[in-house]
Amino acid sequence: MTDVNALIARYLDTWNEPDAERRGKAVAGLWTEDGGYTDPLASVTGHQGIEAVIAGARDMFKGHVFRPAGPVDAHHDIARFTWELIPEGGDEPVVVGFDVAVIDEDGRIKHVYGFLDKVPA
Repeated sequence: MTDVNALIARYLDTWNEPDAERRGKAVAGLWTEDGGYTDPLASVTGHQGIEAVIAGARDMFKGHVFRPAGPVDAHHDIARFTWELIPEGGDEPVVVGFDVAVIDEDGRIKHVYGFLDKVPA
């Protein structure tokens, strides 16, 4: 498996990318063509669906950024990690989540399963 820490860093960078065209290229580079994303609010397959979920989160939380909230734990073709969504320049997370990524033999994401541990009221 490729460097999983670098892969997850690229994953979070994709969620933080403000430019839709660059974000689309990042999604295409990270996910397999039939890759998917599932969390309590969405379940999509394919690059367009993943791009739409990321764009929706960016629209909902303008001025916020995703950052890792601990180390990446991985074995075989699975990685798990916790992330936080914080206001730019802030430190207190408004959302905290836990994702599990399934990675193919080429080091691309096949699917991400997301869980939300803290959400705004």
